Formats: sequence, structure tokens, C-alpha cells
Amino acid sequence: MSGVAWAADAAAPAGMANIVQFVPLILIFVVFYFLLIRPQQKKAKEHQNYLANLKKGDRVITGGGIHGVIAGLSDTIVTLEVADNVRIKISRGAIAGSASEAEKQAPAKSGG
Repeated sequence: MSGVAWAADAAAPAGMANIVQFVPLILIFVVFYFLLIRPQQKKAKEHQNYLANLKKGDRVITGGGIHGVIAGLSDTIVTLEVADNVRIKISRGAIAGSASEAEKQAPAKSGG
């Protein structure tokens, strides 16, 4: 009979050991959240704010690399002037960012 009692007591620490096995998995998820998920959500929110605050005359770049100046706006459509009297209509979501910021970030090529 005493063997049965010892078997019942041994089961409790084994349950705690199962929980401890999940601690590294939980820590990995926390690291992924702070290093990958959270910055990506923050960048997406900033981009949505940028798209919401577009106005006529802004210089932008589309996702396809087309540079232009905003000539007209609606809720979902942006009219870009890419050359004199050449206008294209694109979706607001196709705008990747500001052309002036992209020019500042691009390294200057040396002539040589």
C-alpha cells in the first residue's frame, strides 16, 4: 500500500515539470514580439498616417518606383503628375513614401 501513496506524490512535481518546459517557448514568443511584430505594427501605423495626411503638391514614390507630384486626391485614388501634362491615377495604398525623404536617404554617387 505504501507504494501507491508514493506514486501519487510523485505525479505532482511531474505536472510542474511540464509547465517549466513551456517557459523557453514563451520567452521565444516574447522576444519575437518585441523584435519583429511590434516594430512592424508601428511602421504600418506610421505609413497609414502618412497616407491619410497626403495633400496636393506632395512629392511621392509608388511601390513600383514611379516618382511624381500629387495633382489630385480622392478617398482611394491619387492622381500623380509624372511629367508635364502626364498624369496617372493610382491607388492610395500603392504609395510607398515621400520622394524627398528617399532622396535624403540615398547615398550620393561619386563621379569617377
